[in-house]
Amino acid sequence: MEDLKKQLQQASDFIQGQTSLTPKIGIILGTGMGALIDRLDEAVAIPYARIPGFPCGGESTDRERLALGRLAQKPVLILSKRFHYYEGYTSQQISFPIRLMKQLGVQIMIVCNAAGGLNPLLKAADLMVIVDHINLLGTSPLIGPNPDWLGVRFPDMKDAYDPKLVSLAEQVALEERIPLRKGVYVAVHGPNLETPAETRFLRAIGADAVGMSTVPEVIVGVHAGLRILGFSIITNINLPDAFQSISFEEVVAVAARTEATLRYLIEKIVARIEISPSDSAD
Repeated sequence: MEDLKKQLQQASDFIQGQTSLTPKIGIILGTGMGALIDRLDEAVAIPYARIPGFPCGGESTDRERLALGRLAQKPVLILSKRFHYYEGYTSQQISFPIRLMKQLGVQIMIVCNAAGGLNPLLKAADLMVIVDHINLLGTSPLIGPNPDWLGVRFPDMKDAYDPKLVSLAEQVALEERIPLRKGVYVAVHGPNLETPAETRFLRAIGADAVGMSTVPEVIVGVHAGLRILGFSIITNINLPDAFQSISFEEVVAVAARTEATLRYLIEKIVARIEISPSDSAD
């Protein structure tokens, strides 16, 4: 934990040396959703490989970057890529960017992902605001020592996805005439996709959409005291009795087609978030 503290300080010092902006909103983009960075004013983009202690792996590119700037006049930090257990990253590596967000001053975290739909009322290219999740990853990023500076030992996950932020998202979507579903996201380990029997099980336990990310980030975000809003782009529908195969390329294509709508919605939401000492969202 002392090594983690040192790494966070080094990364924070490095980033603060690149910009005077103090981000208050952190955004994690999902598959096929990189264009939001291009909407930033006063943008500073830093490749992951340059940030001390930051996980990047051997295939990191300059498109994998942490960007800081202003979105709808609010100071934000955007991560262009997240990290997954199935890539071989550890819990500490996956959670490092969220810890760094907190260190830099972020109060609100918006997480985005591409997910397979389990609820038959959903359809491909739908947007879903996440109201709860189910962790089937088989682990937690909080396993291990828990010094007080990280967060409480047993964080309460009742309102992991902040109800006020969910309500704000619904209100903005209604005003902008953007169809927005609500649902429960379940995280599985991957990288293999689900079998028809597994899909039937996931739906039976209450999940509306399934993916391989987001939950570790949200757990760490709650642990760090962040308020969280989550979105899924539904890329396909998994109906166990009418099961259809899908490729990763098809997932990316659907996410890319829907990304502009989600990008617009997020920008409008960010414009309505009031950053204050009490960090209220109206």
